[in-house]
Amino acid sequence: MIRLLAVAAVLAFAVPASAQPSGHRLTFTFETGAETGAVMVALYADEAAYETGAPSRVARVDVAAGDRAAVFENLPAGAYGMKAFHDVNANGKMDVNPFGMPTEPFAFSNNAVGNMGPAKWERARFDVSGVTAQTIRIR
Repeated sequence: MIRLLAVAAVLAFAVPASAQPSGHRLTFTFETGAETGAVMVALYADEAAYETGAPSRVARVDVAAGDRAAVFENLPAGAYGMKAFHDVNANGKMDVNPFGMPTEPFAFSNNAVGNMGPAKWERARFDVSGVTAQTIRIR
């Protein structure tokens, strides 16, 4: 949970990284339970970054404005993983209970599910080549 919270802190204030030309495109379409706030998305280019919480790219999907997709352009082909949370109340952070457990919905690429923490890289890992898309149920 600590790593997931660290990612939430990075996403709340991060700006997108510079694009590297290569032509590969990735789209995440989010299915949310609430129509408020924003989905904060972190994209990781390798397992080490995924585990440490240092995203290669970030995005903010304005759910309150009707947006549902995060698009990452000009990605190098390769393996990636994604972590996201739905900032339902738009306070700029992932809310947690007194025990540090998230109280706002979160999700991982491949709709992977974690066991007592974030989904592991092996479950969240996917390949990007050409045009790639995933529909994510954020819960």
